[in-house]
Amino acid sequence: MSKNSLKQTALGGIFNNPVFVLVLGMCPTIAQSRDVISALGLGCATAVVLVFSNLAISLLRKVIPDKVRLPAYIVIIATFVTIVQMVMSGFLPDLYASVSKFIPLIVVNCIILGRAESFASKNGVLESVVDGLSMGIGFIASMCLLGAIRQGLGMLGLKIFVQPIGGFMVLGFIMALFNFVMHLYHRRKKTLMEA
Repeated sequence: MSKNSLKQTALGGIFNNPVFVLVLGMCPTIAQSRDVISALGLGCATAVVLVFSNLAISLLRKVIPDKVRLPAYIVIIATFVTIVQMVMSGFLPDLYASVSKFIPLIVVNCIILGRAESFASKNGVLESVVDGLSMGIGFIASMCLLGAIRQGLGMLGLKIFVQPIGGFMVLGFIMALFNFVMHLYHRRKKTLMEA
């Protein structure tokens, strides 16, 4: 893989953000972005699973038969989720208590399964780890941004924004703004290339 291609992969979590562009992982995004700590906790747990499952799937991509590839991916992802769950419950019990309902759901998170299927199963180890890290950072940033906005609005007395309906409203606004900014960026880049 060329340096330019590796750079594009590294920036994928920003320009092809899993929440704001790909619209993946909406259940945990809405449920756990009511405050920054919960958002950061679940975001980091998801990112760790994403990086290590991408690494393992990339290493095993030539050994896993096509007929059982999705079940194999789920077993690999579930293994890392279990490890993360045990580490969090042992070392971060307060954080684990606030996100514990959603940790097992990481196994079927569309971001992780999607990256396993579309990227890690087709690329080398370095590229897959970079992709997992990039998408993980993009997910953490999305969760923390939503958490900060929702928590801030809740502190101002607008309690609806701490509720799921408020999460949908904030998410919709940020998605629209993010995609508008990305549209302007790509249009400017195209104009500069044509000049």
